[in-house]
Amino acid sequence: MLDEMDVKILRLLQQDCTRPVAEIGKEVGLSTTPCWRRMQKLEEAGVIQRRVALLAAAKVNAGVTVFVSIKTDQHSLEWLEKFHAAVVDFPEVVEFYRMSGDIDYLLRVVVPDIAAYDVFYKKLISRIEIAKVSSAFAMEQIKYTTELPLTFVATARDAKT
Repeated sequence: MLDEMDVKILRLLQQDCTRPVAEIGKEVGLSTTPCWRRMQKLEEAGVIQRRVALLAAAKVNAGVTVFVSIKTDQHSLEWLEKFHAAVVDFPEVVEFYRMSGDIDYLLRVVVPDIAAYDVFYKKLISRIEIAKVSSAFAMEQIKYTTELPLTFVATARDAKT
């Protein structure tokens, strides 16, 4: 179970994981070593999965975002595994979800332009049989964050009340 100090550390790491441990510790009220130990425990527990650099999509020629809705009439484990393996191989797919409701899968794909998306689409349908594909191109990104809300974290203090 996380405590309030862990949540403070996580909040700061989500904003900038390159900050020195001493700086994070000072901000949350810990010395460097206890702060570092907490961060190590959060990594070992899988709360912190990895530390990454967030890139500007347009600067790396991946400025077009396409949301791809997929319906299938195949619901065998064999097809599912083949589909997952196919999608994971595409670097253009940056998010991949199995959905409830009217669509079976939702992909977020990033490409330089519509022509690159067409190439991706043709490769995808050549690798796996799909009943229906619908593509929606994002016109404008209104909000984008990788920060998860930490207001839902059950802390040790919450368990006492």
